[in-house]
Amino acid sequence: EVGEIVLDLDAHIVTKGGQAVNLRQKEYEILALLMTHLSKVVTREQLFDEVWGTDWLGDTRTLDVHISWLRAKLESDPARPAYLQTVRGVGYRFVAP
Repeated sequence: EVGEIVLDLDAHIVTKGGQAVNLRQKEYEILALLMTHLSKVVTREQLFDEVWGTDWLGDTRTLDVHISWLRAKLESDPARPAYLQTVRGVGYRFVAP
């Protein structure tokens, strides 16, 4: 639980302010990885390896699109994210606002 965001790994449920948040599978996997490494930077490579697998050869912008979708669903102001922070040139981190 971080701020208004609650991740229930056993039930595979995410809520924000007590309301269920409907996430796609990859969005959930990204969020789970970031929240289980709270406040630590997770590199883009780690995210690709853990979520898409080491043999994935798709477009690297896919990760950015998924992060954008997550921000739209979780952030009060997706343009100024409080939870999902970008660490330029490295990756992303999930922090308490």
